[in-house]
Amino acid sequence: MFSPKAFGISIPVAAKFAAALTIAAALSACSEEKVETTEVIRPVKVVEVAGGGSVRELDYSGSVKARTEMNLGFRVNGKITERLVNIGDRVKPGDLLARVDPTDYQLAVKSAEATLAAAEKQVETTALTKMRAEQLFTKEFSSRAQLDQAALLYDQAVSTRDAAASSLDQAKNQVTYTDLKSDQNGIVTAINADIGQVVGTGTPVVTVAVDGEKEVQIAVPEMDISEFKPGKTVKARFWSDDALVLDGKVREVSGSADQQSRTFSVRVSLPTDPRVLLGMTATIEAVANAQPSVSIPLSALAEKDGRKVVWVVDRDSSTVHARDVKLAEFTGDGVRVAEGLEQGDLVVAAGTQFMTEDLKVKLPDAEQQAALTETGEVLR
Repeated sequence: MFSPKAFGISIPVAAKFAAALTIAAALSACSEEKVETTEVIRPVKVVEVAGGGSVRELDYSGSVKARTEMNLGFRVNGKITERLVNIGDRVKPGDLLARVDPTDYQLAVKSAEATLAAAEKQVETTALTKMRAEQLFTKEFSSRAQLDQAALLYDQAVSTRDAAASSLDQAKNQVTYTDLKSDQNGIVTAINADIGQVVGTGTPVVTVAVDGEKEVQIAVPEMDISEFKPGKTVKARFWSDDALVLDGKVREVSGSADQQSRTFSVRVSLPTDPRVLLGMTATIEAVANAQPSVSIPLSALAEKDGRKVVWVVDRDSSTVHARDVKLAEFTGDGVRVAEGLEQGDLVVAAGTQFMTEDLKVKLPDAEQQAALTETGEVLR
């Protein structure tokens, strides 16, 4: 038995020492006790994946255009002195649209006329020389070489005259080209140059939409361009009249994407209908064969180690597991998944940043799940 006196310790000091031993023994006993921890169970909002449809609808907006639009320009360069049409004016073949200053071209005509007159005089002179050489050769007063030389000069003068005549015709044509005329029935849709502007040969000045078949031009992204083939039947709806619905056909698909928008231009032919006007806005509706895919809300999409994943709930163990997915496209209400999800999977729809592998979660009860279903949280 411990005796303070045996070790030469006083009674008060011994009391303090004994108290310290008691406290140390108590702490040692507490450390040996097992610390109990409470398992964290996180409630989650989930969506149930339903089977994807066999078809999907494609809607793209565009504007009504004429099948043929002419960008008319002068065949000569010059300064525009007159413009006789405005946007919206109807034109017919032969109507004068604009004119450039013809002064220089009229002077060219006068120069060509003078050149032709001189060439004709030269032909007359060489003709007389040739005739005189033939007479002298017949009377044996000149050699055959002189006759051949006279004939050669005459032929050269005739060629010069013919060239001058062609130059005169060309100069006269240049004068007529100073008038820009329409050669089709149509309506003016754009004015690209005005009075006082100097334009080059072929520069578009007036755009005319030719009367006849109308089309709707739409821009289709590359993910859907394979669904638009020439001859495909589509529906055309018009914003100005909900009751106006026409059957159209894809006529033309651009062979390359636009460098800025990265979309492909598609033109859809429309049947003749007086209610359809140029510039109207239309929606083209097409049906596409859908690839096996399902949609999930954008909030359900997460990233793990640079991979796109979703957190799927194991119904038996009520735990979550990350699953890699392959995305098809982003839509207005979420994202479409091509691979990685199956019908009946429960996907965590919100709070994915708090998810960890094998995390225990609490699923909504039957009433809560029914409420989610009514609000459209069960996805297709």
